[in-house]
Amino acid sequence: MKLAALATALLLPLAVLAQDKPAAKAAAKDKEPPLAKVNGVAVPASYLEFMMQQQRGRGTPDNPQTRQMMRDELVNREIVSQEAQRQGLAKDAEVQMQLAVARQEILVGAYLRDWVKKHPVSEAEVQKEYERAKGQTGDKEYRARHILVENEDQAKGLIGELKKGASFSELAQKNSKDPGSKERGGDLDWNVPAAFDKNFSEAMVKLEKGKFTEAPVQTRFGYHVIQLDDVRQTKFPALAEVKPRIQQQLTQQKIEELVRGLRAKAKVE
Repeated sequence: MKLAALATALLLPLAVLAQDKPAAKAAAKDKEPPLAKVNGVAVPASYLEFMMQQQRGRGTPDNPQTRQMMRDELVNREIVSQEAQRQGLAKDAEVQMQLAVARQEILVGAYLRDWVKKHPVSEAEVQKEYERAKGQTGDKEYRARHILVENEDQAKGLIGELKKGASFSELAQKNSKDPGSKERGGDLDWNVPAAFDKNFSEAMVKLEKGKFTEAPVQTRFGYHVIQLDDVRQTKFPALAEVKPRIQQQLTQQKIEELVRGLRAKAKVE
């Protein structure tokens, strides 16, 4: 399981939980009357509450109609599950493997939710990340276009053609190695400097509107000829607008650090 996936561990179907005998026994001891009985086997009412919790998380209203639908679903699951047991599928090696993996994923999700609850992202951490992102973004957006080529001599040749009055857009369509912007005449749309390679952005912000770089700009992608089409002020979103996203990102980072720490202490052969 990838580290990023750990941050969003999913709740698995109740059929998996039903196969975990300790959990099933615990549910059977529930003092509340069962949701239903299927061939004498009780379907715990707690299963319905579990499913309704999932449904509410997806935005489904908690009303009698939804509860009846979920009850029917649980009864159908129990019927099919009993038939699968009758046919011996619970002893199938692949089924046993799938159940084991599902149980492990449930435990991972439970552990991570508990850990995040005990180690929440603080307001100070959110504010710090917000200020960092705001400082990195700056207060201006640039609309530039470029021609990407493989070597410096090619870039110099294109600059020579531009000085003679050639169309930047046409040269980009004919020569650029960037498939994302080539057909648009090298147009990169509006972006903040931080969106580009450092050498690219440093050269771009020094240009005047309508001007192009008179020397090739080298990045890890190759050699660029850059033209600045326009500049505008940008309004960074208020903290309230991006706070949930920042909290999610920071939570994921914390989980990744946690897993790396646990792995560092584990003996993996």
